[in-house]
Amino acid sequence: MSVLAHEIMTPTIKAVPHNWTMDRLARFLTDNEITGSPVTDDNGDVIGIATLKDITEFRWNASRSGDQPRLTEEEQEEARRLRMVIFEEMGKVPVEVRDIMTPIVLSVDEDTPVRDIANIMMREHLHRIFVTRDSKITGIITTYDMLKLISDRDLTQRCAETD
Repeated sequence: MSVLAHEIMTPTIKAVPHNWTMDRLARFLTDNEITGSPVTDDNGDVIGIATLKDITEFRWNASRSGDQPRLTEEEQEEARRLRMVIFEEMGKVPVEVRDIMTPIVLSVDEDTPVRDIANIMMREHLHRIFVTRDSKITGIITTYDMLKLISDRDLTQRCAETD
């Protein structure tokens, strides 16, 4: 008998509203010791996912010096200075979660075999995937949850028997 999504998923999902600031999201993720969270709209529907990686990429892209080989050294320095001014000004206007989130929400049904989930996660380079029943999110499976397959002897045995 296959191990199914609902058997290893985490049923409690800590979602964040799309209009939270990026800084508030960072504090929320840190306080809850998680690396990502679903993002909900004003109706409570999941519209994306926001992760520490999204925060890091936003900050890195805003501050990196994308040296242009066609620019003189003086022009490169001026471009760097302008980027920093823009980034500082952007810091005065709060960046919201909706500005940095990934709007694609991948999910699997509660009855999806974990082997299929593992294949999806590896193919798409995902660290988490939502679990649904009747198009409503009921849980989340993270790479940590997938480790249950190895650490739980019963689950390991059931996975081996289905091969």
